[in-house]
Amino acid sequence: MVNQEQIPWWICKEDDKNFCTYVDTDSNYFHAEPLLKHLYPNFSEMSEEEQDDLLEKMALKYQDLITEYYDTLAEEAFNINKHRLEMKTECTIRSGFFSGKRRYAQYITKKEGMKVEDIDVKGLDFMKSNFPPLFKKFFNGILNKILFGATRSEIDQEILEFKNSLNELPLELLGKPTGVKDIKKYVERPPGAGNIFTVLKTGAPVNVKAAVRYNDFLRFKGLDKKHSQIVQGDKIKWVYLKDNPYKIDTMGFLDFDFPEGIRTFVETYIDRNKAFDSILKNKLETFYKDLSWGSLTLNTHVNNFFSF
Repeated sequence: MVNQEQIPWWICKEDDKNFCTYVDTDSNYFHAEPLLKHLYPNFSEMSEEEQDDLLEKMALKYQDLITEYYDTLAEEAFNINKHRLEMKTECTIRSGFFSGKRRYAQYITKKEGMKVEDIDVKGLDFMKSNFPPLFKKFFNGILNKILFGATRSEIDQEILEFKNSLNELPLELLGKPTGVKDIKKYVERPPGAGNIFTVLKTGAPVNVKAAVRYNDFLRFKGLDKKHSQIVQGDKIKWVYLKDNPYKIDTMGFLDFDFPEGIRTFVETYIDRNKAFDSILKNKLETFYKDLSWGSLTLNTHVNNFFSF
């Protein structure tokens, strides 16, 4: 297929059996470091820019060899003389994180022959619209730092500092954004005589429950004539609550109309630790697993055992 005397492509298989890192439709990503180290024994001592140039040079070489072979493939496999098959080097990346199909991040240093400094992210959970902007910014930040070479200990410290900072932040930054629909679908019956809260059907989504509890509390406080209730189609934020006198475990709110009486209640009982756990912790644990970093450690005293 390819003249092995020109470039010993099989070296990658000897050093790294997973040299093909990722495949997506018409794209293939290959881990080139084993081959580059074989071709250039001093590769590790070169500057990053020199390494990028050699990587691009090798990719372009393979591009031409494979495109040339397509002539043989077309004739022998498809019995045709003309074809439109072509291999093209799209980009070279210095580091990358691949979590699954169309779920990745890559640090691109060359694109179609031009030097660039791009971070390309696709499909990761923190990019979704229901991910709070504060947490999205943090996750994106640590992902970038990892792509630029940050160590696990450095990322551990970043996460601990971020978690501790949540204790001082306004609740609007901690609320999970979402739309609300099917409120009536999950209402079993309105509050009865002497009761505050609407009875919800089993299986009501947490955002619906949070919206209904806000409306119940708004009426209970006598604020429903002056302030907006949450209705079908509204964009809200919601948070988990700690144990409180009303036994409410979640509460929604509207950014544009948040009465002080309810804000004070939510600020008093918001469960900031659960905000971190429900929004970010499981994403970070999956992230650590993908990086083969082991379990996420959130013990603020863990480093004390190693200090002498």
